[in-house]
Amino acid sequence: MKRSLDRQPAPATVRIRKHVTALLLAGGLVVLAGCSSNDPDAAPPSDASSSSAAETPTPSASATTVDATVIAVYGAYWREMEKLYADSTGRNAQLDKYAASAALKNAESDAKRAHDRGRIYTGSVALTDQTVTKVDASGKVPNATVSSCLDISKWRRVDAETKKPVAQPENRLTKYRILSTVEKYPEGWRVTRDDPQGKSC
Repeated sequence: MKRSLDRQPAPATVRIRKHVTALLLAGGLVVLAGCSSNDPDAAPPSDASSSSAAETPTPSASATTVDATVIAVYGAYWREMEKLYADSTGRNAQLDKYAASAALKNAESDAKRAHDRGRIYTGSVALTDQTVTKVDASGKVPNATVSSCLDISKWRRVDAETKKPVAQPENRLTKYRILSTVEKYPEGWRVTRDDPQGKSC
């Protein structure tokens, strides 16, 4: 997704970086997730003779901790994205604490492009259905995939001086599914890629 937020083609209005991000991710500060998991692990029905709780698989404590951490980082990432786009100087955001690689580079260049045109973004981004759909801790760089439903309907592009709304394409998606990659760096988890799916949610 190489289109800038300011140009706004339909599904990637917020080109939420191929970070997106995906800064994506994700409660209010937890933005990692999607409208639904692609691989729900439904337990087979148990018969009356084998219905003990011990036979029901439960997530490990470590997996639960990773999920919670990743979702919290993703949410914080989007809060910093809001600050970055709202400030024409770009000085009030600390996006590098929550993003790296393509996600950070794309967000900073898109925000600068908008600011150079005299535009800022006001309001807020909302994320729902945050879900960590995959965790790979075995590779050189541990990583997780987060699916979310991203709502940018209240994140508005306005003139930096007058604060008046700037026209947007009528057919743009304002609520859509996004997949994001979050990687574990020595200093902590970082959103490295956002991938808007172009599907309403």
